[in-house]
Amino acid sequence: MRRRLRKLYARTFGRLGDAGRRRVATFGVAGLSVALGVAWGSWTRLCDDCPSIAQIYAFEPKEASRLYAIDGSLIAELAVERRTPIDLSTVPPHVYQPFIAVEDRRFWRHHGIDFRRTVRAFVDFLFKGYDAAGGSTITQQLAGNMFASSVNRREISVRRKLREMKVAFALERAYTKEEILEAYLNQINFDGIYGIQAAARHYFGKEASGLNLPESALLATLPVSPARYNPVRHPDRAVRRRNLILRLMANQEMITMAEAEAAKAYPIQLREGAGEGAGAPYFVEWVRQQLYRRYGTDIYEKGLRVYTTLDPELQAVADSAMRAQLAWVEKQPGFRAPTYEETREWPEERLAGPEMPYAQGMFVALDPATGDVLAMIGGRDFNDSEFNRVTQAVRQPGSIFKPFTYAAAINAGIPASEVIYDTPVQIETFPGGPIYSPRNFDDEFHGPLTLREALYRSINVVTVKLGNRIGIESIAQLANRMGIDSEIPRVASAPIGAGSVKPLEIVTAYATFANMGIRVTPRVIYRIEDNGGRVIWESRVAPERVLDERTSWIMLSILRDVVDRPRGTGAYGVRVFGGVPYEVPVAGKTGTTNDATDTWFVGFTPEVVMSAWIGFDRPARLHFEAYGGRDAAPVVGSVLGWYYRGRPAPAPWARPPGLTERSVDRTTGLLATPWCPAELLYTEIYLPGSEPTETCDVHGPWGIRQRADSLSDH
Repeated sequence: MRRRLRKLYARTFGRLGDAGRRRVATFGVAGLSVALGVAWGSWTRLCDDCPSIAQIYAFEPKEASRLYAIDGSLIAELAVERRTPIDLSTVPPHVYQPFIAVEDRRFWRHHGIDFRRTVRAFVDFLFKGYDAAGGSTITQQLAGNMFASSVNRREISVRRKLREMKVAFALERAYTKEEILEAYLNQINFDGIYGIQAAARHYFGKEASGLNLPESALLATLPVSPARYNPVRHPDRAVRRRNLILRLMANQEMITMAEAEAAKAYPIQLREGAGEGAGAPYFVEWVRQQLYRRYGTDIYEKGLRVYTTLDPELQAVADSAMRAQLAWVEKQPGFRAPTYEETREWPEERLAGPEMPYAQGMFVALDPATGDVLAMIGGRDFNDSEFNRVTQAVRQPGSIFKPFTYAAAINAGIPASEVIYDTPVQIETFPGGPIYSPRNFDDEFHGPLTLREALYRSINVVTVKLGNRIGIESIAQLANRMGIDSEIPRVASAPIGAGSVKPLEIVTAYATFANMGIRVTPRVIYRIEDNGGRVIWESRVAPERVLDERTSWIMLSILRDVVDRPRGTGAYGVRVFGGVPYEVPVAGKTGTTNDATDTWFVGFTPEVVMSAWIGFDRPARLHFEAYGGRDAAPVVGSVLGWYYRGRPAPAPWARPPGLTERSVDRTTGLLATPWCPAELLYTEIYLPGSEPTETCDVHGPWGIRQRADSLSDH
């Protein structure tokens, strides 16, 4: 071979002479210089938009904003890439050594590129193509992760590898090995969780500094293929790769073989709920929306610490109660999800939101003193429908609106002992409009009823008569002051909830009752800190008196009758079936709209207000015997029962001074006489000046007389 090359050289250059050979050499050097120049130019222009060393120094990883519950537990992270950085010096060596063992065994010795590994990867590429194993070092991987838009560009090519190498060289000049490793650990994708700190919390419920050897090795399985080795979805696959990494660590003398074998025997012990989404997705999304309005995209990058009002235990109990109740509802006779054709006569504004072809549920719990939202269920399945039925749905409230009608009447000086006859009546829907004839839920009429009894028995006809007597405008204005921001229609049926409202408005208004006439605004965030722990925003409770406390107390006494009297609307099951102790003062109201399309219950104590709704997104009858006390009240009853299990009963609402009492006859609402039957007597509470002054004119020494106004509509 050498002789052939010499002969070829002689034939080619022998005749040129010394001058010719010098010219050829000159041209050769020039050509080589040009080639090297082209190569260098190509290298320098390989990644014109790659970051400079100054940019690398200035790089700041995007840090997730973290949402905390009232007990300090982490409930969610908000970020394009959920990430919480750590300082390498705070974690023991066994936390980062598994990554070095499997990803870059010569990490401490190379200068950004492991040429031996690169050559092997290139040979593999020639035989296997793009299915070959990669040869990227930890520094190269960091380059691709930190500057994905300019280096990685989501492509698989030799050009991408060269870009990666170029930035890796720059990284090695800009950072120490420890800084590169720290940045790498803070950038790794653990199947949608970014950085080892966030991964440790997500999978094991602990800080990265607290990881043991087998847990660290398990996390080190993920960078090569996060979805393939996810320990939640593929535990067997993850364990096999974990054990491989432990063997590599022993071979590289990071640990002993005995330590490796002991770690291999360690079972996967993920935290409860690892891999699941937030336990309160509707709550988290509502918080996210409020944060975004205030801070924009900074919520995904600046590492804010957001302290929310969520009670995670209460949320979990509410979730369980709602699931159980929806399962029960769907087993009832006559239950059937409606078709669009069956309900297409409903106008679009009557829809709760995006139509889901199954029964939906809503639940919210509120602290009436502060407005803190303690729990929230905005729908049955957040993954299926992100529409929040607590804050976005607009539904008819039905009978749960009635207390605002009665509060307006009592505030106007009409006593709770006032008797209105439950008899047929015809009223113009609005001036000049069609005639409206209200009906009761049971399609019967019940004769003379006090306002107290009419409310706790939820009698429609009496409520309509009362509302049109005191004026729809006064009812609407009071409801607005108490928390109903939606427009109340000025029509004859408004007193029994003919309008449409948002469920959160109802809970806010009932919290005003629970708070003795003081309104507070619902809140889900009480403090926000920056990533250094400095408070940058803090909420303030702004109580506002909107209803006289004496009127509030009278209303509370009536709404307690709803729960405690067997002749109420079925809400007494809150105690019977929910197990709420009788020493706990509970008030509330059920609601059922026409054709049983919306079933409601609001129940509350001095400490908490809870509301539940069950129905279809497109209004349709829920089942044959649907009503609020049967379908919605059990959810509140179950949660309220749990809430007071082991918790001391709160003191009853304090009676304000100035109220008076009278013994009256319930059939007339007038002062009792010695001749009134004992079973018809009761003690009513009055605002000063609203007490009856006349005595009962029905019962006397000569028996029962017919009242002259017995057939009136007053």
